[in-house]
Order: sequence, then structure tokens, then C-alpha cells
Amino acid sequence: MSNRLLILDFGSQYTMLIARRVRELQVYCEIWPCTRSFAEISAWKPAGIILSGGPMSVTEEGAPHPPAEIFDMGVPILGICYGLQVMTQMLGGEVVPGDTREYGKAHVRIDHNDGVLSHWATGSEELVWMSHGDRIAAPAPGFVSQAETRDGVPAAVANLERRFYGLQFHPEVAHTPRGADVLAAFAHDLCGCTPSWTMAAFVDEAVATIQQQVGPEGRVLCGLSGGVDSSVAAALIYRAIGDRLTCVFVDNGLLRKDEAADVQSIFGDGMGLPLITVDAADRFLNGLAGVTDPERKRKVIGHAFIEVFDEAAHALPDEYDFLAQGTLYPDVIESVSFKGPSATIKSHHNVGGLPEHMKMALVEPLRELFKDEVRKLGLELGLPERMVHRQPFPGPGLAVRIIGEVNEASCALVRAADAIVREEIDAWPRHRELWQYFAVLLPVRSVGVMGDQRTYEATCAVRVVTSVDGMTADWVDLPHDLLGRISTRIINEVRGFNRVVYDITSKPPGTIEWE
Repeated sequence: MSNRLLILDFGSQYTMLIARRVRELQVYCEIWPCTRSFAEISAWKPAGIILSGGPMSVTEEGAPHPPAEIFDMGVPILGICYGLQVMTQMLGGEVVPGDTREYGKAHVRIDHNDGVLSHWATGSEELVWMSHGDRIAAPAPGFVSQAETRDGVPAAVANLERRFYGLQFHPEVAHTPRGADVLAAFAHDLCGCTPSWTMAAFVDEAVATIQQQVGPEGRVLCGLSGGVDSSVAAALIYRAIGDRLTCVFVDNGLLRKDEAADVQSIFGDGMGLPLITVDAADRFLNGLAGVTDPERKRKVIGHAFIEVFDEAAHALPDEYDFLAQGTLYPDVIESVSFKGPSATIKSHHNVGGLPEHMKMALVEPLRELFKDEVRKLGLELGLPERMVHRQPFPGPGLAVRIIGEVNEASCALVRAADAIVREEIDAWPRHRELWQYFAVLLPVRSVGVMGDQRTYEATCAVRVVTSVDGMTADWVDLPHDLLGRISTRIINEVRGFNRVVYDITSKPPGTIEWE
């Protein structure tokens, strides 16, 4: 049996968190939709299977089920919330709609600390997070209750002989403080997985994979943005094939202060990586003239990037067989996850791909990794800490931080304000706890007084959020003296602003970026 776990996804918002927590235990795992066939699951040979939560009720017509044959594989299975309920139903138990939906914090009493609860003490009470509408009316034959809520509702059940375990609560979320103990008991103790998933081991494996895919003479072209993902991907591929990698960095005029110089300094001068920089600022800004709709901005930028990249590639003397992309595991999960119809919130700037005449195969060395793993990989590869830990920056750059028309003057305004925001917050001892912090130029002018003179100038919004993966985010209550310094510096040092406001909107309902 292999040293990896399989997570079958039933559409839960927490499924990705399960994988993140298992990876943190240094155990490799993958998320597959629950609709995958038993033949595929069996061929992958997982050491154990986790059934995720999901938004549907098992009592509904058309509710998703895993292949029934997984229960005869002889491997441990852990069902979480919907996963528990579907396992109960399929194995002969009874699930009924609850009188009320149970959502939020709850206390459970541990009656038997066997199986996945082995790290918790019998007789103790543990704080957990519930999110469900159905309840177990009768456990499946062979299952016994291991924990109950204060109301006497089963919170954990187990068939110890068959090594099947079910939890009504979510051990993967931070609101279950000791949830990692449960997942460790399952992954390490019950499935026998050793903690071997490390970035040092990944480098060796990834280098060998890249060399095998590219071959002894293949050449790879990489669009280097200066962001964490493309930077780490480039560094990894460069370690594998050296000068047969060429990176193209497009300066679109929508970058942060000194960003182009940083990329050249780190990759070209520092690493000696073959790097071509294309100054296309005028081309992008001309294309954005008169454009105010956020979706239209993204499409203009995306198309311009493809054209510039294509032209740069054709100007190179060598032929390239492969295109490198910094695709991450969340992107892969999103493309295959079990989900119903969903609304488009905003499009990604590079959706649509390269022109058909660019016949290159993809090299995606990060497609198994989460963002935090990519950062660890970057440090393992020797990239500077300031590069590895830089905050996410949107593909369309400052264009989506300028509400309204984008031009050279508006870019200069928001770029200068953004530099002040980053400089002040970078000096704050807790800045590593933050996900993103930046300035936004609002299409609002207001009256002010500066030096006894009336002003009528622009408004700058400051946005600071915490997040785990960018899917949800909370605004940050920064110290007032820090906010005061930011405001004072922006107004004093950036001619064109006379007012600064602070965004206290979380995601949802807002998005992290303003456009």
C-alpha cells in the first residue's frame, strides 16, 4: 500500500482545508471528485480515504455517493459531516433531517478514545465546529458511538474492526482547536503513513520529473511575472535544466514601485537565469485608454500580455518545446472539484490561453502544491525571503486598484501610495500575519485644506486583510498610530491625494481586490 491519502470531495467549502491539514502532517494527499470510478481509486492505492463534507443532504434525491466498493478495499476510511452521513446510509444506518441546523461551536464529550480520537482523553470535553442539517438517527451495524454533544447527539462513531470512522464535526477548521490530533491519529496511526512529504524531498522528485518530461535537449519558455508562483516555478525548472530555460518578463506599466528592477536583480543578475525584459508599458496603457469596466480591463490586459509574450517568443533565436506555468493545486482542484452551477465573480487575466500557433506542451511543476508549500519550496531553492514571502499581486496589476480609467498619472498616484503602505506595514512587527495590504485610487474627489489653501483632490483607500488561502478574508484592526502614519505620509508625500480612508470590509461580502 502507498504512503498517501485520498480525499473524495462532495462539494464542501472545507475540502481544501482537509488537504492542507494533512499536508501539514507531512503526508501527501490528493483531492478527487466523489464521482471518480472505483477502478481509478483502486489503481491509485491510497493508504486511507477521507470522505469530505458537502452542502447537500443525503436524504435528497440525487445526493452524491462514493463508489460502494471502497468499503471493501480494506483501508481505513474517515467520513466528515456529509462523509459520515453518506457512509452511515450506504452501510445500513439511518440519517434523518435534524430539527434544527447545527452551525458553529459546540462541546463534545469523549466517551471512548479509540481510533481517530486516540489523542483525546476519555471523559474530556473538546471544543469543535459543527456545520450540518442532518443527524444520525441510527448508526450503521457494527458502529458504536465514541463522542456525544451535550444534548446527547452522536458526534463521532466508529466501526473499529473495519477501521471506519465518522465525525459530525469538522476537525480541519481552526475553530476545532485540537482537530489536528484527530487527523494525525488517522493519517499516522491508523493508515500508517510516515511524515515524508517535505520540500527537500519534493525538489529531488520534481527535478527528476522535469528532466524526464523535457528530455535532454528540450527548451522551456517561462512568463515570469515576479510573483511567488512564477518565480518559484522558474527557479525549480532552472535547477533541472539550466540554460535551456528562458524567462520573459513583461513590464506592463502596471507594476508596483521598483518591481521590474527587483526581478532583474534577483533572477538575471543574482541567479544568472536567462531573462528577457520587454518594456510594453505604452502598449498596455494605450489599450486601457477610456476603459472603466473591471471585466473589460482584465480582458484588455490578458490579450495584450498574450500578444507581447507571443512576439517576444518569436523574436528569440531558439525554438521552444515547452511553456512553464505556475499552476497551483487549488487551481487544479477548482477545475475538477465536485460542484454545482456557480456564478463568475471575476475572470482571471490569463484565461483563454496562448494562441493556437504556439504549439508548446505545458510544464507545471507546482501543480501538486498549496501556496504555503510553494513558499517553503522557494526558500528550499534559495530564493530571497523577501521574494518568497511577498504578498499576492493580481495579474492585471495596479489596473484593478484604480477605480475608473487607467493612465500613466493614475498609476503613478496609486504606485506611490502603495509603496508607503507597504513600507510602513513592513516595519510593523506583526506584518507576517497579514495576507495583503495595498492602496486603492478611488474615483472620488473631495475638498480639503492644505497650508491654508483649498484643495480638491483624490481619495486613497487602504486595504489590509488576513486570510489563509484568499477564498475568505477578514479586515485587520491595525494600530491607530500606524494608520495615522500611513495617512499622514500619503497626503504629505503623494501630490494628488488629500484624503485617506480605511476599508473595513471582509470577504465575503467584498472581494479582497476592489475590482
